[in-house]
Amino acid sequence: MKDKRILYVSSEVVPYLPETEISSMSFETPRMVNQLGGQIRIFMPRYGNINERRHQLHEVIRLSGINLVINDLDMPLIIKVASIPKERIQVYFIDNDEYFKRKATLTDEEGNLFPDNDERAIFFAKGVIETVKKLNWAPDIIHVHGWLASLLPVYLKEYYKDEPLFNESKIVTSVYNQSFDGSLNKDMFNKIKFDNINEEAIKTLKDPTYNNVMKVAIDYSDALIIGSEELPEDLTKHLKDSKKPVLDYQPKDEFSEAYAEFYNSEVLN
Repeated sequence: MKDKRILYVSSEVVPYLPETEISSMSFETPRMVNQLGGQIRIFMPRYGNINERRHQLHEVIRLSGINLVINDLDMPLIIKVASIPKERIQVYFIDNDEYFKRKATLTDEEGNLFPDNDERAIFFAKGVIETVKKLNWAPDIIHVHGWLASLLPVYLKEYYKDEPLFNESKIVTSVYNQSFDGSLNKDMFNKIKFDNINEEAIKTLKDPTYNNVMKVAIDYSDALIIGSEELPEDLTKHLKDSKKPVLDYQPKDEFSEAYAEFYNSEVLN
């Protein structure tokens, strides 16, 4: 992995949010690559329940200040950065007052999904790509974790398909069993279609359930990792039918070798 550039895009990362399968692997995997001499960047949303003072987040003025168009509205992009103590790992945070100021991650106090989670996912995907463009940092691999990050593959390969910085980038998506009940905003399909994204490619998002959102991510990834011991049957079948390289589930305490080998032999090959 020496000198390989890997971009990690995750809906959650330890130590900024509580430990889950996703937040834990979104920290352990880049740490492993870092130790093997690879270059990494990590991106996550700056939810309002992340303690900025404790984690020493600060705004990066030179990266902030552009507007992203979401469903025909201009939304300002704010970029913040922090370092994970003892690891010499930097984490970039995608922020916007409208989408991420509230003191919660994905649901309200009653456990209901926020009605604008679809727009937050679009904003996150576009925000990451625009920031990496500003950094002028061409990743060899882009590794996606969590459903809020799962629109990145389709945006990269449709909306940003003519962006030369990502010409050689391979997308890996980890598919987890950390899902949500019901579905996201029913207008999600139209909001993505507004960005001139191929209707055929996103037709499953007319019913934006967890499984359907992840199916679009699978369709637009180059390789896939099973991140949970058990997945919904529907997703397991879609993974198999994709005919793409798939790495089976690896427990957290013994994943390193398998992930490094998968990156080298299946993704970068």
